[in-house]
Amino acid sequence: MLLSLDLTYILLMAAHDSTLLALLAQKCPRCHRGDLFTHSAFNLSKFSDMPASCPVCGLQYEPETGFYWGAMYISYAFSTGIVIMVGVLLYNFFGDPDTWVYIVTVSIAVLVFTPVLLRYSRAVMLYFFGGTGYDPAAAKRTFPHSND
Repeated sequence: MLLSLDLTYILLMAAHDSTLLALLAQKCPRCHRGDLFTHSAFNLSKFSDMPASCPVCGLQYEPETGFYWGAMYISYAFSTGIVIMVGVLLYNFFGDPDTWVYIVTVSIAVLVFTPVLLRYSRAVMLYFFGGTGYDPAAAKRTFPHSND
């Protein structure tokens, strides 16, 4: 338990300087400290809820109206990767089962990973197309919080 907490702390501290680790931890692209999502991915009714802006540096998470429509293409690419990976695993480990096994297994895998796919597709969209980069000074600035 203690080792797990230490490892989590080390990864979160490393995420402050590493853009890749901040993306994987789903942190703000500008300050690498604020959370991109308000609830856990396991909360199935609110897994896609995002604050309007970063609670640490104030970066607007939706640079323009409809910005996250482009994340559908990223999510499609992630889903295609899951389909290929599940298909290869089934073929290699279960000796090329019937077609219905592929369809059911892939469908279940994509449904189970939907919250993760949506969250990471939005994070990738914001990091690569949001028009902002890492600013170490942004985390040091104070941003007035509202009671939303």
